[in-house]
Amino acid sequence: MKKIEAVIRHFKLEDVKNALSKQGVAGITITEVRGFGRQKGHTETYRGTEYAVDFLPKVKLEVVVDAGTAQGVIDTIIKTAQTGQIGDGKIFVSDLTNTIRIRTGETGGEAL
Repeated sequence: MKKIEAVIRHFKLEDVKNALSKQGVAGITITEVRGFGRQKGHTETYRGTEYAVDFLPKVKLEVVVDAGTAQGVIDTIIKTAQTGQIGDGKIFVSDLTNTIRIRTGETGGEAL
């Protein structure tokens, strides 16, 4: 099993969610996050005063899939979330040793 974490732009979330649903992904966890990378934030003006916004709002989505479908999910996220601009985000892939469904006690792939 693989855990895929993607940090993407807010306005791309709905497109990514719909594309993953069409691909058969059964569950997605979404978290609103803030951070920076190469984009390094930006400067905004509020009531005539300029200030720096160092941490930009993003969305982190987490998906757990079996290893055989992981590359397809990654490709779908890249294709759907990409704008070609700095700040499109990152994808992190981790191996999972086990998954347990709390309600039934099912483990492994059955718990997905």
